[in-house]
Amino acid sequence: MIETPYSCPCGSGLTFAECCRQVHSNHTKATTAEALMRARYSAFAVGNIDFLYNTFHPTTRRFQHRDAIQQWAQENKWMQLNILKATSSTVEFEAHYLDSALQVQIHHEKSTFKQQGDLWYYVDGRVVSFDQSAKPSRTYKAPTR
Repeated sequence: MIETPYSCPCGSGLTFAECCRQVHSNHTKATTAEALMRARYSAFAVGNIDFLYNTFHPTTRRFQHRDAIQQWAQENKWMQLNILKATSSTVEFEAHYLDSALQVQIHHEKSTFKQQGDLWYYVDGRVVSFDQSAKPSRTYKAPTR
């Protein structure tokens, strides 16, 4: 099967195959908290539930449910990721998406990450705001599956 190249959902400007797919398939490791955040956002956009589940920190993974992650990923159409601020272990971002009612939403979160060895993990996130009437700042066409 030939895959049509498309822009990576993380907004890097590279194709998905050149960018986050490399991290999803373990050809490349996320080297920073921001890189893992971008790869996780892309995993939501393409429905890579295993990657999302496996990149939860081991101390918080046991509280996660694959079915809930899959539902959240698939019931929304992921449109755009904006990184607002990144430090060595935190990333504040906005994820723009269309919900199941086709309403534009913005999920604004400050996420915490932890590095163990050469791997980064998502520990947790604190929702900063949840804007139900937001408009994306630019148009983004999510990849079709």
